[in-house]
Amino acid sequence: MQAADQHYAQRVRDSFALQAVMHKTLGAELGAVEAGRVVITMAHKPELCQQHGFLHAGIVSTALDSACGYAAYSLMPADAAVLTIEFKINLLAPARGPLFRFEGQVAKAGRTISVVEGRAYGFEAGGEEKLVATMSATVMTVLGRDGLKH
Repeated sequence: MQAADQHYAQRVRDSFALQAVMHKTLGAELGAVEAGRVVITMAHKPELCQQHGFLHAGIVSTALDSACGYAAYSLMPADAAVLTIEFKINLLAPARGPLFRFEGQVAKAGRTISVVEGRAYGFEAGGEEKLVATMSATVMTVLGRDGLKH
């Protein structure tokens, strides 16, 4: 996929740094940033778990939503912002950790609407990767709207 702005990776990193919920609350870090693809990683934290010790579905959804949004954002013009307008998540297995990877990959980039696929992986103690959730997200391009940072 072709990015509309050659400085897309820095724009994505700068924007992610403004998301306190991702790095301060969840402890998530931005990994790979490619045109149309973003990876976010984080460690298991007991305070983010539900009663059985699995990463809460809301946390999985939050991280996947960010990965999908930033994947779409990476293809946008420099003066654009993005907002998620819809997503569907499938929770496939308990999110145990101790490490997680959340990937967003643009399936169809549009001028106004993009469709992005997300995948969440948990890594078992032995390092074995397990698909724990999938997401399909619809992301809207926003231009010229006051109050939205790029």
